[in-house]
Amino acid sequence: MKKILVPCDFSKPAVQAFRYALDIATQSSNGFVHLLYVVEIPVINDSMLMPVVPFEDGLLEEIKQKMFREFTKMNDKYNKDSVKTSIEVQFGRPAEMIESYVTNNGIELIIMGSHGAKGAKELFIGSNAERVVRNSSVPVIVLKNYFKGPIKNIVFPNTLETENQESLVQRVKVLQNFFKAHLHIVWINTPINFTSDTITLARLNAFAKRFQFKDYSVNVFNHLSPEEGIIEFANAVDGSLIAMGTHGRKGFAHIMHGSLTESLVNHTDKIVWSYVTKDNE
Repeated sequence: MKKILVPCDFSKPAVQAFRYALDIATQSSNGFVHLLYVVEIPVINDSMLMPVVPFEDGLLEEIKQKMFREFTKMNDKYNKDSVKTSIEVQFGRPAEMIESYVTNNGIELIIMGSHGAKGAKELFIGSNAERVVRNSSVPVIVLKNYFKGPIKNIVFPNTLETENQESLVQRVKVLQNFFKAHLHIVWINTPINFTSDTITLARLNAFAKRFQFKDYSVNVFNHLSPEEGIIEFANAVDGSLIAMGTHGRKGFAHIMHGSLTESLVNHTDKIVWSYVTKDNE
């Protein structure tokens, strides 16, 4: 986790994400924190009075100078360990520009702040963090508040799926090793997907043995709701971070089935680490 990207609009959650990214980079050898400020503006039709390109060039330069000043103040205030940092300002759609930056700069981890989203906004629009979680090619950490740490307990909800686990599990093991944390592998038992504890624990133990986890426990937690069950379990075991995989559903499939990971990003104050699993893994 040496190359870290923080999508930053200098809001309070974004500043907290930057502070946390500095902590992660400090723990990594030669860590580098990239800040990306994406400006999303309406398209302006070309005219004799205001050509598009000169307007964008002028606006971009003005915004860049302002963001550099904000970045310098924030960096001077929080970067006490002199972690290598940079900032870039771009025009475009935030989720697309973030993914492009990840690809072009070899980013290994995205850390971003979120206000969350609720109600109709959550269903039809969602937060920027939710969009990034759904589309990112690298792991994403989302937080609402700064967490000083250390992270001692990681909660890893398990779906007991037999496919699309390899890549996710390997990244979770890297995450656990980085923090030197205990891993709580948990199945949330709900009325809809109810399975007896005996059967579920056997499957969880087989899963842990198959992937050769270390410093872990397997758990069954009963609740009416998977999401609320995860949050309550995390509170019960003092879990600071919830590690989740997501299928990254889009369009109609996302509206119909939703995403538990994206919902957690919106509703919990815990740190949420996520990784998009692929159907062809």
